[in-house]
Amino acid sequence: MDLIRILIAIILPPLGVFLQVGFGGAFWLNILLTLCGYFPGIIHAVYIIAKR
Repeated sequence: MDLIRILIAIILPPLGVFLQVGFGGAFWLNILLTLCGYFPGIIHAVYIIAKR
């Protein structure tokens, strides 16, 4: 299941984080990072998914 979430996180990082943690602080941080740059959003999303 984590592999599917990581693939979703590569395509759309906030969705991958949302599936993992819901509407928490990590989700809003990921949206901010994705707006600042696509790669920081991906890195953060993969980190959140791999951490839990």
